[in-house]
Amino acid sequence: MIKVLIADDQDLVRLGLQALVESEEGLTLVGEAADGLAAVEVARRERPDVVLMDVRMPGVDGIEATRRIVADPELSGTRVIVLTTFELDEYVFDALRHGASGFLTKDTRPAELLRAIRLVAEGEALLSPSVTRRVVQEFATRPSRVPRPHPRLGTLTDREREVVGLVGEGLSNEEIAGRLVVSPATARTHVSRAMVKLSARDRAQLVVFAYQSGLVQS
Repeated sequence: MIKVLIADDQDLVRLGLQALVESEEGLTLVGEAADGLAAVEVARRERPDVVLMDVRMPGVDGIEATRRIVADPELSGTRVIVLTTFELDEYVFDALRHGASGFLTKDTRPAELLRAIRLVAEGEALLSPSVTRRVVQEFATRPSRVPRPHPRLGTLTDREREVVGLVGEGLSNEEIAGRLVVSPATARTHVSRAMVKLSARDRAQLVVFAYQSGLVQS
């Protein structure tokens, strides 16, 4: 059973998400929160598998709440999906940088949201290629952003560096395989090895590392 926590300051949004989660077999709602501080407290008490986290909330916002949850050793099994109103929400990248496993817009179809919960609970990262590509492009072109190479970047082979850069662009394993003219299994192996070498907790963090290390082509 996948335990889900909902954090959103809008009552109607919480009610809608609650109804969706409770109607799905294999999912159980373990708590709700109307602000980030409450979300962290409930997460520590209930140990959810997945948190659906709104970005903009009063007091402690969703980004800080995500950071606190991810930084808590006792919540190492908890994954956060950030919910945003706009695809190019300026806070999305910060949420990923602080450990979110992915993000969705609030107009996501119910079936897609349920699939996202299951994927993230299994340890996958939820990164819509088109949205990720635009978000990374938005931040990569800001002159104030200075690349900060990952300290273990040198352990990657040239091919792995290339693959990490493509992951950072938002490409799926199948798209990476097509770009490099290799099999999807080979692309998946390169991604997995890079994640191990860089100690990336999931694919979302690999995207952040790619951007911070200057591997994403503008």
